[in-house]
Amino acid sequence: MKIALVHEWLTPKATGGSELVVKEILSFIDAEIFALIDFESTNPHSYLYQRKIHTTFLQHFPLSRNGVQKYLPLLPIAIEQLNLTEYDVILSSSHAVAKGVITRPDQLHICYSHTPMRYAWDLTFDYLDKSKLGKGIQGIIARYILHRLRQWDVTSSNQVDYFIANSHHTARRIWRCYRREAKVIYPPVQVQEFPFQPQKSDYYITISRLVSYKKISLIVEAFNQLGKPLVVIGDGEEMAQIQAIAKPNITLLGSVEYSILKEYLANAKAFVYAACEDFGIAIVEAQACGTPVIAYNSGGATETVIDIRQDKEKGTGVLFSPQTVEGLIEGVETFLELEKEINLENCRTQAEKFSTEVFKQSYLDFLEYCYDKCLSKS
Repeated sequence: MKIALVHEWLTPKATGGSELVVKEILSFIDAEIFALIDFESTNPHSYLYQRKIHTTFLQHFPLSRNGVQKYLPLLPIAIEQLNLTEYDVILSSSHAVAKGVITRPDQLHICYSHTPMRYAWDLTFDYLDKSKLGKGIQGIIARYILHRLRQWDVTSSNQVDYFIANSHHTARRIWRCYRREAKVIYPPVQVQEFPFQPQKSDYYITISRLVSYKKISLIVEAFNQLGKPLVVIGDGEEMAQIQAIAKPNITLLGSVEYSILKEYLANAKAFVYAACEDFGIAIVEAQACGTPVIAYNSGGATETVIDIRQDKEKGTGVLFSPQTVEGLIEGVETFLELEKEINLENCRTQAEKFSTEVFKQSYLDFLEYCYDKCLSKS
């Protein structure tokens, strides 16, 4: 049985949850790798160093090393150029177009969906507002391109035999966009790499890329008012904006070494998260350290954080709403009232439900189920 694994892009800057899923799948499945672009196989620090990776014409485009999002209209046609005819099973890891590879009826295609394409669906207006292409004639052209992209996205979902979603939240979005059912298998979290630390310092922490939908500016504004110490780890396009509004109680560390990140996370009083995320690996990593979570009551956080107000015995944090500065301030104040009721060992126990071992077994079991179903139909 020959297996191909398809992902959108592989670059040193792409180190999010989807890339961690790819890395984990390759640790237990022998597959040929395909991607729009690859700059990881030449990176000596990458687990893909010197590995053969099949790419598209976008590999040779100017500035593609920094990402191919700038070539958005070309992504569908590029992914369709990958020739997978010699493979029996296609495994795609998709947050944009990877699921759109062309397959034959006798091939089995299983897509692990991290999210339906965000800038084509629920982040369309955010994308247009933040982009210089959002107004005038350029805006009309951009809206038309996104319209056609949505059409292609729905059509290409028919290339998939079985969908896996990284959370129930994502499964609902897959149904809304494609009218397809999805099996929920939570992404792997390296729980064993995060030390449990019962002794906490008196600061809060958030870890994220500094982009608009992550709502880091909302967190900073809330802690400006609270006056409590907050450590922000991460970098991105909003760094200058956040630096401009942050008061002295806010420490902006930018990108840091992994060992330093884990130390800060383990010693924090609580981890703060204000985005509506499909899953949110950092939320689970915090709990692995025994660090309680204060998170917006939406998306994947509702599946990974147990609100202490709802379950006194197993609570691991506080879920707040609405997604406003005032809502977060109220969430922090609620946490302070109830933090002594949170057993930090519960946080570790909750995190272990999302370990790499659980992911591996769930993924292999579903792959076997799909393959057996495929054989029974042939």
